Amino acid sequence: MPPYEKSMEFMPFKQRKCLETRKDEVCTIRSKFPNKLPVIVERFIREKKLPLLDKTKFLVPHELTLGQFLSLLRSKIVLEASQALYLLISGKNMSCLSASMGELYSQYRDPDGFLYLTYASQDMFG
Repeated sequence: MPPYEKSMEFMPFKQRKCLETRKDEVCTIRSKFPNKLPVIVERFIREKKLPLLDKTKFLVPHELTLGQFLSLLRSKIVLEASQALYLLISGKNMSCLSASMGELYSQYRDPDGFLYLTYASQDMFG
């Protein structure tokens, strides 16, 4: 992979795409999949131990809980059973794991239409 492309994957989604492009993406996604929510999941900027996910965009059902989504992410990131994985909403908020993704989306979605989640290990909070 050329160095430019490699550095692009470390840039946050909002920096890789302009606001209009992101809004257009959400509009297209919501028209094709009206029962799904567009979610962006990225590694916390100062997190160094956890690997990057192979993708950042997810389509999730409204009724999926944050806990269920966290389990899905844990299966994609290879962790030891003793390692904790935390999700931050919009880079700063934590929520109850029983909250539905629909609730979180309506409360925390970005003006571009995506819900942004960042993941980190317990080392970031220690």
